[in-house]
Amino acid sequence: MILERNNFMNVKQIEEQLKQFNLENQIPDLKELINTYQRCHSGANEIGTKLENLDDEYSTDYDHNPIHHMEERLKSAASLFGKLERKGYEISIESVKKYIQDIAGIRVVTNYIDDIYTVEKALSKQSDVTVLKRKDYIANPKKSGYRSLHLVVSVPVFQSKGTFDVPVEIQLRTIGMDMWASLEHQLSYKTDADPQKIEKHSGHLRSYAGELNEIEIKMQDIFRDLQDK
Repeated sequence: MILERNNFMNVKQIEEQLKQFNLENQIPDLKELINTYQRCHSGANEIGTKLENLDDEYSTDYDHNPIHHMEERLKSAASLFGKLERKGYEISIESVKKYIQDIAGIRVVTNYIDDIYTVEKALSKQSDVTVLKRKDYIANPKKSGYRSLHLVVSVPVFQSKGTFDVPVEIQLRTIGMDMWASLEHQLSYKTDADPQKIEKHSGHLRSYAGELNEIEIKMQDIFRDLQDK
Protein backbone atom coordinates (compact mmCIF):
# COMPACT_ATOMS: atom_id res chain seq x y z
CA MET A 1 0.00 0.00 0.00
CA ILE A 2 1.39 3.38 -1.03
CA LEU A 3 0.45 6.75 0.45
CA GLU A 4 1.33 9.60 -1.88
CA ARG A 5 1.66 12.78 0.15
CA ASN A 6 1.67 16.00 -1.86
CA ASN A 7 4.02 18.77 -0.79
CA PHE A 8 2.51 21.51 1.37
CA MET A 9 1.91 24.75 -0.53
CA ASN A 10 4.20 27.57 0.55
CA VAL A 11 3.42 31.26 1.05
CA LYS A 12 4.72 32.26 -2.38
CA GLN A 13 2.49 29.73 -4.19
CA ILE A 14 -0.62 30.94 -2.34
CA GLU A 15 0.24 34.60 -2.96
CA GLU A 16 0.63 33.91 -6.68
CA GLN A 17 -2.72 32.13 -6.86
CA LEU A 18 -4.47 35.00 -5.05
CA LYS A 19 -2.91 37.55 -7.43
CA GLN A 20 -3.91 35.47 -10.44
CA PHE A 21 -7.58 35.85 -9.46
CA ASN A 22 -7.24 39.41 -8.05
CA LEU A 23 -7.97 38.21 -4.54
CA GLU A 24 -4.88 39.46 -2.73
CA ASN A 25 -6.67 42.58 -1.40
CA GLN A 26 -9.65 40.53 -0.19
CA ILE A 27 -7.51 38.32 2.03
CA PRO A 28 -5.57 40.75 4.24
CA ASP A 29 -4.60 38.13 6.81
CA LEU A 30 -2.46 35.86 4.66
CA LYS A 31 -0.78 34.37 7.73
CA GLU A 32 -4.11 33.03 9.02
CA LEU A 33 -4.82 31.49 5.63
CA ILE A 34 -1.41 29.79 5.72
CA ASN A 35 -2.14 28.55 9.26
CA THR A 36 -5.48 27.13 8.10
CA TYR A 37 -3.77 25.31 5.24
CA GLN A 38 -1.09 23.96 7.57
CA ARG A 39 -3.64 22.60 10.05
CA CYS A 40 -5.66 20.96 7.30
CA HIS A 41 -2.49 19.45 5.90
CA SER A 42 -1.65 18.08 9.36
CA GLY A 43 -5.18 16.71 9.67
CA ALA A 44 -4.81 14.83 6.38
CA ASN A 45 -1.49 13.44 7.60
CA GLU A 46 -3.17 12.26 10.82
CA ILE A 47 -5.89 10.44 8.88
CA GLY A 48 -3.33 9.03 6.44
CA THR A 49 -1.30 7.58 9.29
CA LYS A 50 -4.41 6.07 10.87
CA LEU A 51 -5.32 4.40 7.58
CA GLU A 52 -1.79 3.08 7.13
CA ASN A 53 -1.94 1.56 10.62
CA LEU A 54 -5.32 -0.03 9.92
CA ASP A 55 -4.05 -1.52 6.68
CA ASP A 56 -1.01 -2.96 8.47
CA GLU A 57 -3.26 -4.47 11.14
CA TYR A 58 -5.50 -6.20 8.58
CA SER A 59 -2.44 -7.48 6.73
CA THR A 60 -1.17 -9.06 9.96
CA ASP A 61 -4.48 -10.42 11.26
CA TYR A 62 -6.22 -11.43 8.04
CA ASP A 63 -3.42 -11.71 5.46
CA HIS A 64 -5.17 -9.10 3.34
CA ASN A 65 -4.49 -5.44 2.64
CA PRO A 66 -7.83 -3.69 2.10
CA ILE A 67 -6.11 -0.52 0.87
CA HIS A 68 -4.34 -0.64 -2.48
CA HIS A 69 -3.02 2.92 -2.35
CA MET A 70 -3.87 6.42 -1.11
CA GLU A 71 -3.33 9.96 -2.34
CA GLU A 72 -3.40 13.16 -0.29
CA ARG A 73 -4.22 16.51 -1.84
CA LEU A 74 -4.73 20.13 -0.83
CA LYS A 75 -7.26 22.33 -2.61
CA SER A 76 -5.53 25.26 -4.30
CA ALA A 77 -6.27 28.78 -3.07
CA ALA A 78 -7.80 29.60 -6.47
CA SER A 79 -10.12 26.58 -6.24
CA LEU A 80 -10.89 27.35 -2.61
CA PHE A 81 -12.09 30.91 -3.18
CA GLY A 82 -13.67 29.98 -6.49
CA LYS A 83 -15.89 27.55 -4.57
CA LEU A 84 -16.90 30.28 -2.12
CA GLU A 85 -17.75 32.59 -5.01
CA ARG A 86 -19.86 29.94 -6.80
CA LYS A 87 -21.82 29.31 -3.62
CA GLY A 88 -22.38 33.02 -3.02
CA TYR A 89 -20.37 33.26 0.21
CA GLU A 90 -18.20 36.19 1.27
CA ILE A 91 -14.54 35.86 0.24
CA SER A 92 -12.91 35.74 3.67
CA ILE A 93 -11.00 33.52 6.07
CA GLU A 94 -14.15 33.28 8.20
CA SER A 95 -16.11 31.87 5.24
CA VAL A 96 -13.33 29.35 4.57
CA LYS A 97 -13.49 28.08 8.15
CA LYS A 98 -17.29 28.02 8.23
CA TYR A 99 -18.20 26.61 4.81
CA ILE A 100 -15.24 24.72 3.34
CA GLN A 101 -14.60 21.21 4.65
CA ASP A 102 -12.48 19.82 1.83
CA ILE A 103 -9.32 21.93 1.88
CA ALA A 104 -7.49 18.70 2.65
CA GLY A 105 -8.52 15.39 1.16
CA ILE A 106 -7.45 11.78 0.87
CA ARG A 107 -8.43 9.38 -1.89
CA VAL A 108 -8.40 5.80 -0.62
CA VAL A 109 -8.35 3.16 -3.35
CA THR A 110 -9.29 -0.32 -2.17
CA ASN A 111 -9.04 -3.75 -3.73
CA TYR A 112 -12.70 -4.77 -3.30
CA ILE A 113 -16.06 -3.15 -2.56
CA ASP A 114 -16.24 -4.80 0.88
CA ASP A 115 -12.91 -3.16 1.73
CA ILE A 116 -14.48 0.29 1.38
CA TYR A 117 -16.95 -0.35 4.18
CA THR A 118 -14.36 -2.22 6.27
CA VAL A 119 -12.06 0.80 6.18
CA GLU A 120 -14.93 3.21 6.85
CA LYS A 121 -16.14 1.24 9.87
CA ALA A 122 -12.67 0.82 11.39
CA LEU A 123 -11.78 4.48 10.93
CA SER A 124 -15.08 5.91 12.20
CA LYS A 125 -14.87 3.79 15.36
CA GLN A 126 -11.71 5.57 16.49
CA SER A 127 -12.43 7.80 19.48
CA ASP A 128 -10.79 10.92 18.06
CA VAL A 129 -12.43 10.72 14.63
CA THR A 130 -15.88 12.27 14.15
CA VAL A 131 -17.88 11.68 10.96
CA LEU A 132 -19.40 15.00 9.87
CA LYS A 133 -20.84 14.00 6.47
CA ARG A 134 -21.42 10.78 4.56
CA LYS A 135 -22.54 10.30 0.94
CA ASP A 136 -22.71 6.78 -0.43
CA TYR A 137 -22.51 6.99 -4.22
CA ILE A 138 -21.96 3.23 -4.38
CA ALA A 139 -25.40 2.36 -3.04
CA ASN A 140 -26.82 5.39 -4.88
CA PRO A 141 -24.64 6.15 -7.94
CA LYS A 142 -24.75 9.54 -9.62
CA LYS A 143 -26.59 9.81 -12.94
CA SER A 144 -23.23 9.82 -14.71
CA GLY A 145 -22.49 6.37 -13.26
CA TYR A 146 -19.99 7.69 -10.71
CA ARG A 147 -19.50 5.46 -7.67
CA SER A 148 -17.57 6.26 -4.51
CA LEU A 149 -18.09 6.66 -0.77
CA HIS A 150 -17.48 10.23 0.41
CA LEU A 151 -16.82 11.09 4.03
CA VAL A 152 -15.93 14.30 5.80
CA VAL A 153 -14.37 13.59 9.19
CA SER A 154 -12.99 15.79 11.92
CA VAL A 155 -9.69 14.94 13.60
CA PRO A 156 -7.80 16.86 16.32
CA VAL A 157 -4.51 18.47 15.36
CA PHE A 158 -2.21 19.21 18.28
CA GLN A 159 -0.05 22.32 18.01
CA SER A 160 1.89 24.55 20.39
CA LYS A 161 -1.02 27.02 20.30
CA GLY A 162 -3.54 24.38 21.30
CA THR A 163 -5.72 21.69 19.77
CA PHE A 164 -7.69 22.32 16.58
CA ASP A 165 -10.46 20.10 15.19
CA VAL A 166 -9.81 19.91 11.46
CA PRO A 167 -12.10 18.58 8.69
CA VAL A 168 -10.68 16.15 6.13
CA GLU A 169 -12.53 14.82 3.08
CA ILE A 170 -12.07 11.12 2.35
CA GLN A 171 -13.09 9.45 -0.91
CA LEU A 172 -13.12 5.66 -0.82
CA ARG A 173 -13.39 3.70 -4.05
CA THR A 174 -12.18 0.48 -5.64
CA ILE A 175 -9.47 0.26 -8.29
CA GLY A 176 -12.19 -0.15 -10.93
CA MET A 177 -14.17 2.85 -9.67
CA ASP A 178 -11.00 4.93 -9.60
CA MET A 179 -10.14 3.98 -13.18
CA TRP A 180 -13.67 4.89 -14.30
CA ALA A 181 -13.64 8.21 -12.39
CA SER A 182 -10.27 9.20 -13.88
CA LEU A 183 -11.57 8.65 -17.41
CA GLU A 184 -14.84 10.45 -16.66
CA HIS A 185 -12.92 13.40 -15.23
CA GLN A 186 -10.76 13.59 -18.34
CA LEU A 187 -13.87 13.50 -20.52
CA SER A 188 -15.57 16.25 -18.50
CA TYR A 189 -12.63 18.63 -18.57
CA LYS A 190 -11.26 17.96 -22.08
CA THR A 191 -12.61 21.21 -23.48
CA ASP A 192 -10.91 20.88 -26.87
CA ALA A 193 -12.57 17.55 -27.68
CA ASP A 194 -15.30 17.10 -30.29
CA PRO A 195 -18.67 17.67 -28.49
CA GLN A 196 -20.18 14.72 -30.37
CA LYS A 197 -17.39 12.48 -29.14
CA ILE A 198 -17.92 13.69 -25.55
CA GLU A 199 -21.66 12.97 -25.75
CA LYS A 200 -21.06 9.53 -27.28
CA HIS A 201 -18.42 8.48 -24.75
CA SER A 202 -20.43 9.86 -21.84
CA GLY A 203 -23.17 7.42 -22.78
CA HIS A 204 -20.64 4.61 -23.03
CA LEU A 205 -19.24 5.42 -19.60
CA ARG A 206 -22.69 5.35 -18.01
CA SER A 207 -23.21 1.88 -19.45
CA TYR A 208 -19.73 0.68 -18.51
CA ALA A 209 -20.17 1.86 -14.92
CA GLY A 210 -22.93 -0.70 -14.39
CA GLU A 211 -21.00 -3.43 -16.15
CA LEU A 212 -17.88 -2.67 -14.14
CA ASN A 213 -19.86 -2.82 -10.90
CA GLU A 214 -21.23 -6.25 -11.83
CA ILE A 215 -17.70 -7.50 -12.58
CA GLU A 216 -16.38 -6.14 -9.29
CA ILE A 217 -19.16 -7.89 -7.37
CA LYS A 218 -18.28 -11.19 -9.08
CA MET A 219 -14.57 -10.70 -8.40
CA GLN A 220 -15.40 -9.99 -4.77
CA ASP A 221 -17.45 -13.18 -4.55
CA ILE A 222 -14.43 -15.15 -5.77
CA PHE A 223 -12.25 -13.48 -3.14
CA ARG A 224 -14.77 -14.26 -0.39
CA ASP A 225 -14.89 -17.90 -1.43
CA LEU A 226 -11.10 -18.13 -1.38
CA GLN A 227 -11.02 -16.57 2.10
CA ASP A 228 -13.62 -19.04 3.41
CA LYS A 229 -11.72 -21.85 5.11
